[in-house]
Amino acid sequence: MDALRGRSVLVTGGSRGLGLLLARQCKARGCAVTVAARDGDELDRAVGLLGRGTPGAVTGRVCDVRDAEAVRTLVAGTAREQGGLDVVLANAGVIQVGPAEAAGPDAFRDAMETMFFGALHTSLAALPYLRDGEGRGRLALIGSVGGLIPVPHLVPYSCAKSAVAALAEGLRTEHAALGVSVTEVHPGLMRTGSHLRAEFAGDARREYGWFATLAGLPLLSMDAERAAERIVAAVERRRPRLVLTPAARLGARAHGLAPVLVSRADAGVARLLPDAPANGADGHRRRTGAEIDAGRGRWQRALSALNERAAGRFNETAGQGARSTR
Repeated sequence: MDALRGRSVLVTGGSRGLGLLLARQCKARGCAVTVAARDGDELDRAVGLLGRGTPGAVTGRVCDVRDAEAVRTLVAGTAREQGGLDVVLANAGVIQVGPAEAAGPDAFRDAMETMFFGALHTSLAALPYLRDGEGRGRLALIGSVGGLIPVPHLVPYSCAKSAVAALAEGLRTEHAALGVSVTEVHPGLMRTGSHLRAEFAGDARREYGWFATLAGLPLLSMDAERAAERIVAAVERRRPRLVLTPAARLGARAHGLAPVLVSRADAGVARLLPDAPANGADGHRRRTGAEIDAGRGRWQRALSALNERAAGRFNETAGQGARSTR
C-alpha cells in the first residue's frame, strides 16, 4: 500500500458506485483524491461520505467528461492544487439496456461520448502530467467484460467499452518507454446498485427485471468493495490488464478461443430476452431503473437484495433521476 501513499489521484465518475469506492481505496492509502462527476449535489454527498474515517484529503469537482475543454480544466486544476498528478482513474460511464433497435442511434452516441470520448479526453489531458511526475504516473481506464464479449441488449455499452479497451492497449504500448503505466480494467457484474441509474429501452419493465436480478446474484456478480480494492491494487502494481469475476474471465477466454461458439451461445440468450417493440421511434424512449423499480415483484426484489443494499451504501439512491456512472 505504500506505492501510492501521498500521491495525487483523480477519479472521474467518482461520485457513486465503483468510482466512489475507487476514491475510497485511494484515500485509505493516504492519497490526495479529487473526484469528478456531472452532478454537483451528488458530488457533495460523495465528498461527505469519503471524508469519514480514513486519512487523505478529498476534493470534488463538477465536470462533464464529454467536454474536452472542461476535462483539460479539471486536470490542470487538480495538478495545480495538489502539486502534480500521479494517478488517474477514468471511470465515468452510462449503462443502457435494451435491444439495439429500440435503443436507437442516440444511445450509441451517448455511450461513445461518455465512455470512449470521456476516457480519451481524460487520458490526453492527463498524460503530460503523468509523464512529468517524479513517481512515474499511472493511468487506469475502466472498461468491462462487455467490451471483450458483445452482450445482447447491451450493445451500445459493449461498443463503447470495446473502444476503451483498444484505447488502453494502444496508450500502454506508446507510453511503456516513457514511464507511464496504463492498466485496462474489465469488470464483470458488480453489486454497486447501478441498476437504479441504468437506462432501459424497449420493454423497459422486463428489461429492468432481468438486468436488476442478474446484477445482484452472488454467483454472477462481485462485491463492489472487493472489486475496487483489486483494481487499485492492480494500478499500484502497474498491472497491464485486470479482468474481474470468474464468470468474466471464463467468458473472455472462451470468446478468444472460440468466438463463433460464444456468439451462438449469446444468440440463444438473446432469444430469452424481451423483443424490440414494433412502434418505431417511440421505442427509443429510455427510462431509468429508479423510474421502473416501484412496480417490481417481491421475488425480483429478493433476488437482487444485495444490490439493493449496495445502492444505499454507495450513493446510488439519492437523486435517482441522474445519469448512471456505474
